[in-house]
Amino acid sequence: MRWPDGNPICPHCGADRQYWLEKQMRWKCAKCRKQFTAKTGTVFEDSPIGLDKWLVGVWLVANCKNGISSYELHRDLGVTQKTAWFMLHRIRTALQNGLWPKLGGSESGPVEVDECFVGGKTKNMHVRRRELMKKTQASDNKMPVMGMLDRETRKVRLNLIPDVTRETLQEMILKHIEKGSTIYTDDHSGYRHMDAKTSEFVHAAVNHVYEYVRGEVHTNGIENFWSLFKRMLNGTYVAVEPFHLAKNAGEQAFRYNNRATKDNPLTDYDRFMLALSQISGKRLTYAELTGKVGETEGW
Repeated sequence: MRWPDGNPICPHCGADRQYWLEKQMRWKCAKCRKQFTAKTGTVFEDSPIGLDKWLVGVWLVANCKNGISSYELHRDLGVTQKTAWFMLHRIRTALQNGLWPKLGGSESGPVEVDECFVGGKTKNMHVRRRELMKKTQASDNKMPVMGMLDRETRKVRLNLIPDVTRETLQEMILKHIEKGSTIYTDDHSGYRHMDAKTSEFVHAAVNHVYEYVRGEVHTNGIENFWSLFKRMLNGTYVAVEPFHLAKNAGEQAFRYNNRATKDNPLTDYDRFMLALSQISGKRLTYAELTGKVGETEGW
């Protein structure tokens, strides 16, 4: 929680001396003379919605396994659907902590790497577009998402990528996985000759035409995550614009990376407190959300 010792800290200058303005219902810093509230400097800033509704929204997003739609949130909180939609995006911004340590390592377990495509089903498209899809690859009209699962830490890493060419896939592997790691993939051509190109990784692949598991070589862990990810997209959010897909992916990754396990028995309360610990220093305005201006760097 913010200010756990009960002493407010000015988010503008960091001073710990302030006084309470009873009529304005906010603090005023004795050093920089600026006013602030508990929302200032967080994703809740400049929102007329009370913290009683914001905290319920954070709890639902952090703990609903398949996510929660804006229509369901608007019914639960008693706000408009448009407000609930904006709240969900601001909460998703808070769930992304921005810490990206590399996965794997020579002393760690193997890393599973795979990709999936997010987009509409061909059978649901207009007949003209369906005919066009038959002339091109189905993946050309969908957004590719690359996933990496560290078997040792059971943490997943997601990245939106422009294509699934060898250059793109192997560049992301070099960026997010430690040298000397063991990598398991399927037999996609983009992963072939990876260990021949560089001796920094140990690579093994499984061909899904003939087998799904060969000893420890499989991608069942990341495939399990894809099932949860697509269940959220298809069952709860139904249609997600590519512009917002990164935040939806980050939401599901947060719940998966902080799920309850035997080694780390987290509760819903623990997940809620973790989400709240990440609200400071982040801001998302409606203009940024709708693409009218670029997103701000921090607060």
